[in-house]
Amino acid sequence: MKRGGHFFAMLSRMKYISRWGLMRNTRSENLSEHSLETAVLAHGLAVIRNRRFGGSVDPQRAATLALFHDVAEILTGDLPTPVKYFNPKIRAAYQAVEEEASERLLSCLPEDLRGDYADLFFRREGEKELWRIVKAADKLSALIKCVEEEKTGNREFLEASRSLRRALEEMDLPEVRCFLEEFLPSYSLSLDEQDQKE
Repeated sequence: MKRGGHFFAMLSRMKYISRWGLMRNTRSENLSEHSLETAVLAHGLAVIRNRRFGGSVDPQRAATLALFHDVAEILTGDLPTPVKYFNPKIRAAYQAVEEEASERLLSCLPEDLRGDYADLFFRREGEKELWRIVKAADKLSALIKCVEEEKTGNREFLEASRSLRRALEEMDLPEVRCFLEEFLPSYSLSLDEQDQKE
């Protein structure tokens, strides 16, 4: 089989990449789950920005970028945040490794399709605001994981939860503030509580 036919099979391996490797989890989370949730959140944040705060970003594009935002981890694995951000040298080295991994994944596509995927793996001009939304959605997904773990009584995620909430507030995005106030509290509720009429 030609190398150009391996791309989608490689992407399907996202389900084998576990997240939160340094933490005790009551329920493990894989990269596929995280990517889907991040895409849903990015779409929602974009809609909230447009509808409530006069924005003009493309929710579908935000969702698609979010869906692919961590694909390099298929080859690199999920490097724990304390390691990834330990110092600027490690961060820069890891970014170079991620870029190389992304190039390698793109090379798994037939040449005539690579251009359609390249701008999902590498940032293009004029999409700074979309990437801010994706970053916020990524952090929101992580915060939701913390909330869900705390809900089970797992205190392992308390500091991560505080740190993520602080980082989200510092992003100073009105759509993020809206989500934190209006939608995040529901993640602490049971299904029965969520299902009750207000």
